[in-house]
Amino acid sequence: MPRGNVAIYKVFYKGQHDDYVIFVDDVAAARNWKRDRSIPLTQVVNGWKIFVTHRHGAQGIYDGASKATLENEFGTANQEECIARILEKGEIQESEVSRFLLPFFGSLIA
Repeated sequence: MPRGNVAIYKVFYKGQHDDYVIFVDDVAAARNWKRDRSIPLTQVVNGWKIFVTHRHGAQGIYDGASKATLENEFGTANQEECIARILEKGEIQESEVSRFLLPFFGSLIA
């Protein structure tokens, strides 16, 4: 990773109705959770929020997922259940962000 950049880890899930993104602390934590469900999600997820990208993939504009959107896609509006499904079936991705832009991304994932 070039100097001055920070890695950001996210899980991308392409649903039937929309594309979903959650942020995780690191790849190892997400993989460990898949093997051992006794690990609390709070130790895996970074910023307890589910984002939708309106069918624009993992790189689209991130909007917070509404309860209705979650209900339509996952059959429940319970965020913990939705996050678990995204972690189970989603694709872990790593992005690099300039350290100078981190305050802007920090507000997204915090």
